[in-house]
Amino acid sequence: MRDKVLLFINGDAPKFLPDLQEYTLIACTDGAFHYLKNLNFPVEKLDFISGDFDSHSGADESVYEDKFIYTPNQEKTDFHKALEIILEKGFKNIDVFGGSGGEQDHFLGNLTVAYTFKEDLNIKFYDEFSQYYFIPKHFMLKNVKNKLISLYPFPNAENVTTKGLEWTLNREDLIITSRIGTRNFAVKDEVLIEYENGDLLVFVGKKDL
Repeated sequence: MRDKVLLFINGDAPKFLPDLQEYTLIACTDGAFHYLKNLNFPVEKLDFISGDFDSHSGADESVYEDKFIYTPNQEKTDFHKALEIILEKGFKNIDVFGGSGGEQDHFLGNLTVAYTFKEDLNIKFYDEFSQYYFIPKHFMLKNVKNKLISLYPFPNAENVTTKGLEWTLNREDLIITSRIGTRNFAVKDEVLIEYENGDLLVFVGKKDL
């Protein structure tokens, strides 16, 4: 049974669109609605458009008004509020496009929001270069040989061990202020990543090196 959600947020517009048939629910924030129209995205397939609508023109969009969910809380970002709606609807697996690019404080903010929801939602970000997401303490990447792999502690990950990367780790600590694990690459199709405490983001490059 399909249970995945496709969510577009207001970063850089994606260079490609995924297969919409893979998703049960499709949504966007109000800022992303504009670039979706420019991409000729079939907006009738959107289940909802949420946000405070501070970036919404409203000029010729009243036909979609029944899909609008107004979320005016200025203490939370539109991304955060969209995730709350998705969680309330009972979904868990979310693919996010538009999470990077644009203003970099938005990108960092989006990572922080994803961190906030990591116990309740499986969130994967996709952009032109990679996919990236928080991983559990025992995790296997598959079909990644020759791809760029970066490990990023958030803010630390203790006793990290990897198998299948060019530069392996053996019960070593990664700390955001002193040592991170970026710009590695996979030498095997399967890469094992384990750590004991903390939190870890993995970035998987789209192209082979």
